[in-house]
Amino acid sequence: VSVAIALAFVPLVLALALRSRHWVVLVARVALGWLRDRLSSVPREHRALQYLLTHAVPGDPRHVLLTLDQWSRRCEHLSCVGPEKGRVVERVLSARSPQRVLELGTSCGYGAVLLARALPPGARLLTVERDPQRAAMAEKVIRLAGFDERTVQLIVGPSEEVIPQLRSRHRMDTTDFILMEHGKSCYERDLRLLERHRLLAPGATVMADHVLVPGAPRFLRYARGSGRFRCRLHRATLEYCQGITDGIAE
Repeated sequence: VSVAIALAFVPLVLALALRSRHWVVLVARVALGWLRDRLSSVPREHRALQYLLTHAVPGDPRHVLLTLDQWSRRCEHLSCVGPEKGRVVERVLSARSPQRVLELGTSCGYGAVLLARALPPGARLLTVERDPQRAAMAEKVIRLAGFDERTVQLIVGPSEEVIPQLRSRHRMDTTDFILMEHGKSCYERDLRLLERHRLLAPGATVMADHVLVPGAPRFLRYARGSGRFRCRLHRATLEYCQGITDGIAE
């Protein structure tokens, strides 16, 4: 009887395994990257940079992004906006033609290159990264893609400290377009900070990545419930994981 009961659960176990296989692969890739970070003196972002310096065409932002995509698919998982959600960001940015763009969470520099290549003439991007090591890598990626400091300025520091100083120290009176890619628990706080310091220009667009995976429920509740924003969720797959659904909020 016990064997018959066990066999009856086999289809259920197989179905669950098939449904979760994409998560298993993602967790395994992230875990292997974490283990390699601990065993090696070279962080993951620096391994990606070495690959980029070897394979990417300098001065070609499109090829820089394609090379980072290639590394993330073939080598190690890199958390960034990625190509599918990146196309959503580029489409929205091109429709708005903003002159003053702010990115929170530079990370490896993928989002900054994506934004910079879609900027209208004369526009300026400020990108903020908390971690000095990631910022140093991102700086190299941005300059490799061909963008100088007049177009893309990287600011190192916590977003909650940088935002109140945008007007006084970084000559950004207001911003027309914001891309949030940093800590998901910081999204709501930083949106409130931008409002409090009157940094959102009339009609400004705020986009927030990874609002479903790992998720930013407080940010979504605030944006939808405040009455000051029109909200839209663009569903897409998680970067480099075709079987996992994520979303980017506009």
